[in-house]
Amino acid sequence: MEIKAFADDPKKLTVKSAVVLLFEGDTRPLSRLGRGISAKARKALEALNFKGKEGQLERVPLPGQRVEVLYAVGLGKKEKVDLDTYRRAIATAVKRLKKDGVEEALVISPRIDAKISQALAEGAVLGSYTFDKYKTSKEKERKEIKRLLIHKADDPSFKRGTILAEAQNYARSLVNEPGNVINPITLAEEAKRLAKEFKLQCRVYDEKEIQDMGMLALWSVGKGSATPPRFIHLTYKPRGKPKDRIVIVGKGLTFDSGGLNIKPGDYMRTMKMDKSGACAVLGIMRAIAQLKPRVEVHGIIGAAENMPSGTAYRPDDIIRAKNGKYIEIDNTDAEGRVTLADALSYASELKPSKIIDMATLTGACMVALGEYTAGLFTNSRRFAEEIKRIAKETGERVWELPMDDERLRKKIKKGPADVVNTGGRYGGAITAAMFLEEFVGEGIEWVHLDIAGPAWSKEEYGYYTQGGTGFGVRTCVEYIMGLSS
Repeated sequence: MEIKAFADDPKKLTVKSAVVLLFEGDTRPLSRLGRGISAKARKALEALNFKGKEGQLERVPLPGQRVEVLYAVGLGKKEKVDLDTYRRAIATAVKRLKKDGVEEALVISPRIDAKISQALAEGAVLGSYTFDKYKTSKEKERKEIKRLLIHKADDPSFKRGTILAEAQNYARSLVNEPGNVINPITLAEEAKRLAKEFKLQCRVYDEKEIQDMGMLALWSVGKGSATPPRFIHLTYKPRGKPKDRIVIVGKGLTFDSGGLNIKPGDYMRTMKMDKSGACAVLGIMRAIAQLKPRVEVHGIIGAAENMPSGTAYRPDDIIRAKNGKYIEIDNTDAEGRVTLADALSYASELKPSKIIDMATLTGACMVALGEYTAGLFTNSRRFAEEIKRIAKETGERVWELPMDDERLRKKIKKGPADVVNTGGRYGGAITAAMFLEEFVGEGIEWVHLDIAGPAWSKEEYGYYTQGGTGFGVRTCVEYIMGLSS
């Protein structure tokens, strides 16, 4: 789909279909299409009882008019509309245009500026996403939208939004790939392909190198699988002296059976999504390579399969992580934090000012916050507030959970090793974050995003379909771009 800004008078454009976004109770933007069209459209919408409530969409045929079909999409009450409202509205329209086989449409928004232009581009690209590469039915052959024209959009912002949304869709597709397609080796190959296409540096470490580097935590989780683990390091370096250095770390469990503490069948289903953090890292690096901030950015992934076998790691095992700390294994299904122990240790050795890690880490976070909000944990108030501010604009919901309860912290300090990989059922998302903090270097600002809920959607809503969401890509990229300014 080609998305372009259109600066001319809409009355001079011959287009069969138009999408008009409308605030509740305000149909004035219809007049941009011309007096005759707007009068007929208003009359039809009144008959359809269209009020402009958020999410409301009506298709209005206009036979004999220059615009043959109008799609009116409600934004809701003007005072409650935010950037994500625009994303959701245009996504709703795009989904309907695809269903109706519309190949070209003009989009008119009641308000337009740089931020709204970017949001409309993001919503349109995200709303057009489908994952149907394994469909052989005629459904796959449906018509796609060829061109979307956004009236008076800011062109640079529009292009930035398109890059961000395409990066998120790329991450979504990787998440949706099953474990027999994306495993630690093929994920590493994809990272190499991405690096070559977008001129990034890429270094992949195999199972021997992982052991030689002292990453015995990652190796232990992956050694139960017939497919060995991989460690992936992508690097973007700007021209000239960088203004900052940041590392983005992603959990890369390409499939999680639970290991010897095997999951029940219902909980093992969809565990291809346990690589969502890693896929987000690849999406972030894809966007960064195109937007070219004046910031040095490293993308780190520890990729493994957690499988039960005679070589699998066990409860009661004690493992030495890369930073020298010893981990006692309480439960092999708490494997993501074990792999991240080495990834965070490695990331800390790069001496960044900041680290963000993203992981589908705990069911406890979903119990606390639901399926649509990520848990945020941090050692830096300033860093957390900035991520929360940006997430509010991107529509990627986050909520901060506390890390100051020393009684909870004691739960991961019991036993014969430095740290144990679970702290019990209660406060599980918090004790998991406390575990990760043990592997973050001194003086480094750190944010951990537990994306277990929003990384995968069981339903279609807004600009999402069922499946991987690519959560975190836009928030992290926007944060990095802010460091560059």
